[in-house]
Amino acid sequence: MPVREGPQVPLNRVPTRAVAPSDEGVRPQDLSSAPKARRRPGHAPQPWMGAAFAWLVGLGFLAVVALDISGETRGSLSAPGGWLIAGGRLAAFTGTYLMLVMLVLIARIPWLERAAGQHRLLTWHRRIGPWPVVLIAAHVVLITLGYAALARTGALHQFWTFLSTYPNLLAASVGFGLLVMAASTSVKIARRRMKYESWWVVHLYFYLALALAFAHQIDTGGSFIGHPFARALWSLIWASTAGVVLVFRLGLPLWRSIHYQLRVREVREEAPGVFSVICSGRHLERLAVSGGQFFKWRFLTRDLWWHAHPYSLSALPQPPYLRVTIKGLGDQSRAVATLKRGTRVGIEGPYGAFTHHARSRDRVVLVGAGVGITPLRALLEDLPARVEVTVIIRASDRTDIVHRDEMIALVERRGGQYHEVVGARDHVHFDANVLRRLAPAIRESDVYVCGPDGFSQRVMWIARSLGMRADQIHEETFAF
Repeated sequence: MPVREGPQVPLNRVPTRAVAPSDEGVRPQDLSSAPKARRRPGHAPQPWMGAAFAWLVGLGFLAVVALDISGETRGSLSAPGGWLIAGGRLAAFTGTYLMLVMLVLIARIPWLERAAGQHRLLTWHRRIGPWPVVLIAAHVVLITLGYAALARTGALHQFWTFLSTYPNLLAASVGFGLLVMAASTSVKIARRRMKYESWWVVHLYFYLALALAFAHQIDTGGSFIGHPFARALWSLIWASTAGVVLVFRLGLPLWRSIHYQLRVREVREEAPGVFSVICSGRHLERLAVSGGQFFKWRFLTRDLWWHAHPYSLSALPQPPYLRVTIKGLGDQSRAVATLKRGTRVGIEGPYGAFTHHARSRDRVVLVGAGVGITPLRALLEDLPARVEVTVIIRASDRTDIVHRDEMIALVERRGGQYHEVVGARDHVHFDANVLRRLAPAIRESDVYVCGPDGFSQRVMWIARSLGMRADQIHEETFAF
């Protein structure tokens, strides 16, 4: 099949402009789709692991409820305020357990990331998010009212007694405030108005909130006083969660960064405000990564070392090179244009299930816009040769299409279809008729879509309106 284009755009080549040239710059053929060395393929996901994790979380929840109920007695329930106190303790146990589950969901566990994909894990994380806040708030209210009834005093007086006399309760109150702060910044409206760096710093307080809550529970929790088994089991759950976070959020990324020894080799401007960072490293033929996956990148300069950002590979690794393409949206992404050659780079990953492993058919439609084209370019390179490919790129202007030449060459080599829908949204519409015309066999295909959140949501809605099932549609987003 020939490569085709949208009717608005001639298929001419767009030159690449070097921003950080050197006498030993990386040549275009060094990043071509023809491998220079035997590269390790990305790991295939094991879907049953996601189901096993869900069962494990469910069983753990039941165990926590049973642990709390076993600590109650008929005498404690029949005392004044007994049922309020029991309800408050149950709310504390379940709310804290859900916070631990939230931590595990974002702990970057490799097999879980491959099975579910980070986008789905983040969705679960956000859906669970309000419940710990509600349950722990209920715990505060119910415990205060229950103990006030038991002491025959007012609720405000009892609350002050808690703060002034109970060990670690003032710290726990601070922890609850930090939890509310982290939760409030996770609301979609708030997230959109915050810089990624600010949002990331605020969410670090979530870990502090958990630490303060643990000390309070162990010292004053009625289910632990005189119950060494319950105390040991709860401590084991916390220690296991902390171990998972330390190993996969700190230990594994540190080992990979030291092992692969990535350094910036060159920075190139691919489109206005869009830059490719080409890194060189060692042992990259052992880096198991699939096209469409992303890493968390930490550029080790004075201003950027302290936070990592998620960026997709824009090409499969070509040892000794690795390439990521970044649009200047935040402080870090804008600063990449000034990175110097030799800058050390730390990585976490690879992450994501936006890979060829997710497809169920031998026809694929790739739909991209903006910097969302970059994971599609790597995915296109990684698709099996037998897969029929249609690529549809949406852009306001031809110069905004990142890696256009490379995309066309890869599609041409496969004998696929390439289309561009170019123009302002008010004049050039992207709707069901356009998608059906450019990809007539879309109902018998898998669709991969990546771009700005509004664009991706619209394309998925169009695909569903054309009769596609949810398992045929695969999305990667850049929202945090």
